[in-house]
Amino acid sequence: MCAHELGASDWGDWLPRAVASADPDGLDLWYLGCNGFVLKAADGTTVVIDPYCGTGDPPRTVRMVPVPFDPGTFAELVDPDAVLATHEHSDHVHGPTQRPLVAGGADYIAPDDSLAVVREEGWTDAAGVTEAAFHEVAAGDTVELGSLTLDVEPANDPDASHPVSYVIDAGTGTFFHGGDARPGEAFASVGERYDIDLGALAFGSSGMLFDEAAGEPVYKRWYSSPNEVAEAADQLRLDRLVPTHWDMWKGLTADPRSVRDHTRSFAHPEAVAVAEIGDRLSL
Repeated sequence: MCAHELGASDWGDWLPRAVASADPDGLDLWYLGCNGFVLKAADGTTVVIDPYCGTGDPPRTVRMVPVPFDPGTFAELVDPDAVLATHEHSDHVHGPTQRPLVAGGADYIAPDDSLAVVREEGWTDAAGVTEAAFHEVAAGDTVELGSLTLDVEPANDPDASHPVSYVIDAGTGTFFHGGDARPGEAFASVGERYDIDLGALAFGSSGMLFDEAAGEPVYKRWYSSPNEVAEAADQLRLDRLVPTHWDMWKGLTADPRSVRDHTRSFAHPEAVAVAEIGDRLSL
């Protein structure tokens, strides 16, 4: 099996049809597993963040949740306005998943090193993908997408280069996507400047993953621990926290319900929303 090849979905087209037929009063979100989300606003503006339908890089990283949709079918049925990437890792910038969405007409919004991967992989070699679709952003930028206002903020992800986070204001509520970032000054600054209704933060266990160079499993820690995700949520002053990434990789999975025990004594978040792949949330 090739590294990060596109997985075949056995979910049919029910999820993209659910998104396409939805008529939100404010902002509706569907969790795609890993760190992916689909957002749909009341005016129909639709944004996809960090979608990933790859299989991982077995035996190092092995996907543990279903592939939720076929990208070509998703592009045809949902017709998203934009795809956002938080950083350059393969489960956040993934050509087989994301290129069909861009070929279908979506803009691609990402920081510089994420776009460097896009260009190295030759996405413009595919029909319907042109350089005009790519939009580089950095912390401090603001992008208007239909009724949505997207503010680009910094992120503390020691495993990535030039990662960003996104604050998305739908008028009726605000959603924060932190990528794979951990607590730090960047999150504290965001929490001081925004009123965030729902925030997605990567969370998982540490584990032993096979390393080809070493020829044996080695220790890996990529995401926030339960204590760290609680600290990050408090820094961001979230009303609701939805833990992400806990479901994805064999050996790094964790129980998102445990996060509640770590957040109880903090002022924020006021609630922890446990979402499984395919679940729908509303603002």
